[in-house]
Amino acid sequence: MTTNTPTTNTPTNTPTADALNNELQALQAQHIELVNESMNHAGYFDGKESHFKLTIVSDAFEGKRLVARHQLVYALANSLLTSQGGQIHALAIHAYTPTEWQGQSPESPLCAGQNKG
Repeated sequence: MTTNTPTTNTPTNTPTADALNNELQALQAQHIELVNESMNHAGYFDGKESHFKLTIVSDAFEGKRLVARHQLVYALANSLLTSQGGQIHALAIHAYTPTEWQGQSPESPLCAGQNKG
């Protein structure tokens, strides 16, 4: 598995990303890339963790349609979403099986025209 956010128990400055990574371990992914894209959106301040792009590759997605894959991820992330009192406002999910994944990580969509740039 590869990941760009720590998965240790050492305190970091990314508590939301760390918590999401910990929840995603249930999918036994071969690859996880979690990118904090909050700085590209309106209302950003240093340390904000509200907008993420997730690329994840897991056998758990085998035989599942896109919606079912997203449901698996959202079920794990539920407590971290703003609708449940968490910090994550937006989560762009790119979920692949090992045979589908060719190293791709698509660009995230614009945030209602509020992207900085």
